[in-house]
Amino acid sequence: MTAELIAALPGIEFITDAALVRQRSRDFFWYSPVLKRQLNGVKADAVALPKDEPEVIRILAECHARRIPVTPRGAGTGNYGQAMPLKGGIVLDLSAMDRIVWAKPGVLRAQAGAKLIAIDEQTRREVGGELRFHPSTKRTATIGGFIAGGSAGAGSCMWGSLREPGNILGLRVVTMEATPRVLELRGAEIDKANHAYGTNGVITEVEVPLAPAHDWVDVMYGFPTLMDAARFADALTRADGIVKKLACVIAAPAPQQYFKHFEGVVPAGRHVVLAMVAAPFLEALPPYVERHNGRELYRCATDQAAVPLYEHSWNHTTLQALKVDRSITYLQTLFPPPGHLALVEKMAAMFGDEVPMHLEFVRFGGEVTCFGLQLVRYTTEERLAEIIRLHEENGCPIFNPHAFTLEEGGMKRVDAQQLAFKREADPLGLLNPGKMLAWDNPAWTPDAPRTHYMFGDADAPEVEDALE
Repeated sequence: MTAELIAALPGIEFITDAALVRQRSRDFFWYSPVLKRQLNGVKADAVALPKDEPEVIRILAECHARRIPVTPRGAGTGNYGQAMPLKGGIVLDLSAMDRIVWAKPGVLRAQAGAKLIAIDEQTRREVGGELRFHPSTKRTATIGGFIAGGSAGAGSCMWGSLREPGNILGLRVVTMEATPRVLELRGAEIDKANHAYGTNGVITEVEVPLAPAHDWVDVMYGFPTLMDAARFADALTRADGIVKKLACVIAAPAPQQYFKHFEGVVPAGRHVVLAMVAAPFLEALPPYVERHNGRELYRCATDQAAVPLYEHSWNHTTLQALKVDRSITYLQTLFPPPGHLALVEKMAAMFGDEVPMHLEFVRFGGEVTCFGLQLVRYTTEERLAEIIRLHEENGCPIFNPHAFTLEEGGMKRVDAQQLAFKREADPLGLLNPGKMLAWDNPAWTPDAPRTHYMFGDADAPEVEDALE
């Protein structure tokens, strides 16, 4: 079937080498020991590399005619199998579609495969703007992959998440039908494909607002207690006059154990805040730092840093820990406002060093709060499930990074709008199958037992390479 498909698509590049296909079929799912067990055997039959939207349309039409599953993919920097082809078929690698269509003051239009770092370089140069926020994988991630599989990042302390109205202005999407259609989603319709893992349409272009570009400075502060650090990060996020891009809290002893680029910088027992602040506003920070018993440990212009602080924040914190201890995993937790600081203190006391606290302060629905991307010193799946249960029983929802479906992970519910759009845009269910439980099991509820695909227990050898 694969050979027949390739023959029907002359002029379109395909990868069929088994090792390369396996590589392009994987993301960073192995952050989770649960997903490592479940997904290690997943791979496509071939990888298609379209150069433009007409080639995307041709590929989707031919795959639809042959009932071949298609899994869209950017750079594969996701952490929970968002773009892994559970039913084989074709991985649609959009990374060659990397052109910035246009950039104007305050707004950008780019193809889905454009890398975030390249976007910022060009828009800073041409229109004095930059992306409002980006994941910690900025140097490798694509804009389409970020929108399809991500949600927040450095800059969310100013601008919130991708779900906040106005953070995405338009999406160009190709449907998976006998004759694929090209749709422009704008306004409320954007949520049909935003954070949908490519299950209901292939994003080919993205339109997003730009923030004014600044000269960013990385600053690390040390605090004697976790709550001193958390209260400082909360105060910094609330300081509307200070332009910042990062307010990240990491509890001791994680920085001392895992931040090898900062050996000797963080004193024993000190909890740290990683901040990115626009250069003109650095002079405003000392009163906040002193008020919370902190002191500055490190300062460097972000663009001159060998490893920027954002690559020690968000899920790069987990990666830095995994480089030292392969048994580490993580959570994704919401500490709901306005009582988020009290919940942080309670959960830190409950779990101690079994779940080292890592917080990212953000704007969330117009309020300041924090997401927890806590590290977990993993022992068993049963204990991991218990840790998740105890968080939720105490009012801290977990967006489960140890599950690969929309409903179990980022949504925690059925998204009726996305499900309806899938019925319209992918009536045969060929796009990224297995990732939308409500499609596979219309009776699914958040309390339902897991019934989807389970895979072999073999080790994932590529982990060794990825951690070098």
